[in-house]
Amino acid sequence: MDSNGSFPARTADISSERDDAPADVTIIVCSSCRDETGSDAHPRAGAILAEDTRRAASGENMRIRTVECLGNCKRRLSAALLRDGCWSYVFGDLETTSGPDLIAGAKLFATSTDGLIPWRGRPDSLKRGLVARIPPLDMLKD
Repeated sequence: MDSNGSFPARTADISSERDDAPADVTIIVCSSCRDETGSDAHPRAGAILAEDTRRAASGENMRIRTVECLGNCKRRLSAALLRDGCWSYVFGDLETTSGPDLIAGAKLFATSTDGLIPWRGRPDSLKRGLVARIPPLDMLKD
């Protein structure tokens, strides 16, 4: 945390992305999230979720990044799915083993024609854990 009470914007790439094609969806995992007990143990539960997500993405064209804080601490383990020109999603209440769910959601998102993650087929953790859906900037009105 810096002197302003903010976490640095530093990200770490733990990518499973192949060099031959850019990933369409980026998964951002909060690496500083604590488990349900609030333990300060290291590795943090968020870092374990990031590793689980990386393992689940093995062989997939997925970009997985970590960030120090998504500011969703009351909803514990958090992650976001982003895609250029589409809605962005923030999820909370995830588990350290939610990596496969994040990958499944990213695959649905990548194949979506309307820029939204379809409800049907979305893993339960991404249905009940939805925190926010943020529109792309070009969709905003005055």
